[in-house]
Amino acid sequence: MKNIFFLTIWLSLYGTKTSLAQARPEKKGYEVAVYYFPDYHPDSINDRWHGKGWTEWELVKSAKPRFPGHEQPKSPSWGWFNEADPQWAAKEIDLASGHGIDVFIYDWYWYRKTGPYLQEGLEKGFLKATNRNKMKFAIMWANHDWLNIHPALLDNERIKLTEGKVSWPLWDTISTYIVENYFKQPNYWKIDGRPYFSIYEIITFINGLGGMAKAKEAIALLDEKTKKAGFPGVHFNIMSCMVEDRQLSSIQGPGAPADAGKMLQELGCSSVSTYCYIHHYAGLKKDGFPTIPYEKAFASAKEYWTSFTTKYPGVLYTPNVSMGWDASPRCMQTDRFEMRAYPWTPVLTGNTPAAFEKALREARHFLDVYNPPHKIVVLNSWNEWTEGSYLLPEQRTGTRYLDAVKAVFANKP
Repeated sequence: MKNIFFLTIWLSLYGTKTSLAQARPEKKGYEVAVYYFPDYHPDSINDRWHGKGWTEWELVKSAKPRFPGHEQPKSPSWGWFNEADPQWAAKEIDLASGHGIDVFIYDWYWYRKTGPYLQEGLEKGFLKATNRNKMKFAIMWANHDWLNIHPALLDNERIKLTEGKVSWPLWDTISTYIVENYFKQPNYWKIDGRPYFSIYEIITFINGLGGMAKAKEAIALLDEKTKKAGFPGVHFNIMSCMVEDRQLSSIQGPGAPADAGKMLQELGCSSVSTYCYIHHYAGLKKDGFPTIPYEKAFASAKEYWTSFTTKYPGVLYTPNVSMGWDASPRCMQTDRFEMRAYPWTPVLTGNTPAAFEKALREARHFLDVYNPPHKIVVLNSWNEWTEGSYLLPEQRTGTRYLDAVKAVFANKP
């Protein structure tokens, strides 16, 4: 009876739905992408905000245990290196590509008040590395407001250092820069020949331009520029944290879509990705503080994978596997550690290399069942040290998280 019960559940989730995959021929290959957070090199804007030569390594160094058994500070095996140095970037490329990772998706920033921000890790590091063609790269425009949370104070004041909204003239400038400086690079990531471009906060983008009509025109403008550059168009991706009907009430201006599916359709969205587990973890506030078991967060992530692909069968979804979560280094270390708004959030525990490998294997199985035209898994993250999610080697575990990626995905059929 137990076997019949689980078979029934399996069929209800996977066996009977009409999906994107059923309309396409089966493909066996996988692509592994990983988010890369480039705040580990000197930047002139950080100099202005935090002092000459400041990088986020300072928060990694100063982190302290906040409860019994808390593994802080982290100790990067490579030390406090400069990611904008092409020789260090070459080491990262060798390490990632040698462990089955295909793509670095760079968190990418361009603000109205500051202009380009944190781009030298990509432009002076990765793109100047002699072995750059071993890996592909893409950008995810992290267009959120940049808050002064380095570190955040317990009083919960969030000073906005710069704003994520952009105007039409600035978008015109940004979109041209992206096409000319990135899309045309020979190792830029393309899906069906289309350069991949992701926006983190699509609703911030919509509101900054004045509503859905202008946002649609803006994406069409990028697509047109991409075609003029010789590509069949842009592969437009957005983050799943924006794909919820409750988010639509925050869309300003005329023409707000009736539901999230309509928004995806109107914007010509090619795919949707998830950045990390906590974006869809309903039990974040009720399951415990200061810790939550990794397996609970992963179970919530798996539920979201299924719910998204069932609700939006015509949109490619790329499941996320996160190595962990611990944003406590971004909290003021001399303040109390208690549940507040980000970064005062619970720490995932039990995220051992074995638990991570198990999650990777379940993601691979999900992709096999889902069977989309492109089997893409996106990992969090290469180097989110101050959010507790990193694949770069650390002294306690070495390369064991990367070894897990290699064990599951390196020998891609």
